[in-house]
Amino acid sequence: MSQTSKIIDLPKIKDDRGNLTYIESFHLPFTIKRVFWTYDVPGGETRGGHAYKSQEEFIIALSGSFDVVITDVNKELHRFSLKRSYYGLYLPPLTWRHMENFSTNSLGLHLSSSLYTESDYIRDFEKFKIGKK
Repeated sequence: MSQTSKIIDLPKIKDDRGNLTYIESFHLPFTIKRVFWTYDVPGGETRGGHAYKSQEEFIIALSGSFDVVITDVNKELHRFSLKRSYYGLYLPPLTWRHMENFSTNSLGLHLSSSLYTESDYIRDFEKFKIGKK
């Protein structure tokens, strides 16, 4: 059964002093092995532009906003606007993604199911579209 990209809501504990959101292992369909973040993205720039062969990813806009544009395994195009820190976008393997439309001071948190391995990346969109790894 193939998984699909989807928004996953995270717990939001409301408090007059400020809200709190957290992630525990059962919130995601994978174990977190790597964490990285994107920030200081100049206006008009894009990030990403690749797919992973086996890695899963969860992306959260901790601050500001940005769009994640994906092409899924069925070659269908979808756009997700991330703008709140209490939900994120789950991306299964073989999902082409790029991020665009970054607001000023946006901060994107990326949680990955594996350590960085260059050989897991598909960086050629034409090869991705025809199913070549």
